[in-house]
Amino acid sequence: MVKIGNIELPDFPLLLAPMEDVSDPPFRRLCKMHGADLMFSEFISSEGLIRDAIKSRQKLDIFDYERPVGIQIFGGDEEAMALSSKIVSTVNPDLIDINFGCPVKKVVCKGAGAAVLKDVDLMVKLTKAVIRSTDLPVTVKTRLGWDEHMINIDEVAERLQDIGVQALSIHGRTRAQLYKGEADWSHIARVKNNPRITMPIFGNGDVDSVEKALEYKNRYGVDGIMIGRAAIGYPWIFNEIKHYAKTGAHLPKPTIEDRVEAARNHLIWAMEWKGKHTGIVETRRHYTNYFKGIPNFKEYRTRMVTSDEPEPIFQAFEAVLEKFSGMEIS
Repeated sequence: MVKIGNIELPDFPLLLAPMEDVSDPPFRRLCKMHGADLMFSEFISSEGLIRDAIKSRQKLDIFDYERPVGIQIFGGDEEAMALSSKIVSTVNPDLIDINFGCPVKKVVCKGAGAAVLKDVDLMVKLTKAVIRSTDLPVTVKTRLGWDEHMINIDEVAERLQDIGVQALSIHGRTRAQLYKGEADWSHIARVKNNPRITMPIFGNGDVDSVEKALEYKNRYGVDGIMIGRAAIGYPWIFNEIKHYAKTGAHLPKPTIEDRVEAARNHLIWAMEWKGKHTGIVETRRHYTNYFKGIPNFKEYRTRMVTSDEPEPIFQAFEAVLEKFSGMEIS
């Protein structure tokens, strides 16, 4: 069993990474159904929460069926981080996660996300401000360092644990790498094997198959794995990894029926949560992944992504069932 505060997770839990414009309640619901053990909201700007920005507030929506669930915040100002953590605490998530890893320019330019890796003293101050402002467990997601010349994850891990951080998720790239090149998990393993480190260490980066998940578990000794891009349009990956780790055998791949059901549910839940128009528009990006590997799919995808009404999209799902039912997808 892995513990974060009072949260009890199974041995070697699988976490759904917080992803901007992806990890919303409809998507999290699908991942939970298919085996995710701990999930996080999309990252939320501390400044946006304080300004009462509608989009930031909507990201605070969590539901009992997805627990345990954490809300992730980011920012570069102590006061804003403290105040936003108080706001987050009012919706009663299971934990608060701080993002010190986002590499995108618009976040880094504000001195937040991965920018904080350049100033560990500031990172400690920001984290302390959050911990002081909530009774919830506080965790952190970060990267190895700013660039290959400034890999400081060892110092980061020790100092964060010393002030009360209860778990650390490490993406095996530097900020300079963005999402290019390979994630280097050897640095994550070094943190995990540091005798001073007692908090759970979760590895993140490039886990896109059941074989890789098990290999990384065994090779690097982390307490669990956080999965991001590989779950987009493929929430089945969580149960597939668990089954393979337990039995050494592969679960059958999701059928066309499974894929259509997931896409349909995703659309229905998105419309329920965001309203019809926004739900339709924001679910479009997922269809390519749900139906990846199906030959000659362009015609159906076009129907799914060009309609502003749900009925033609549901009709396209039915047409996919009629045309491809029984087909095996590798």
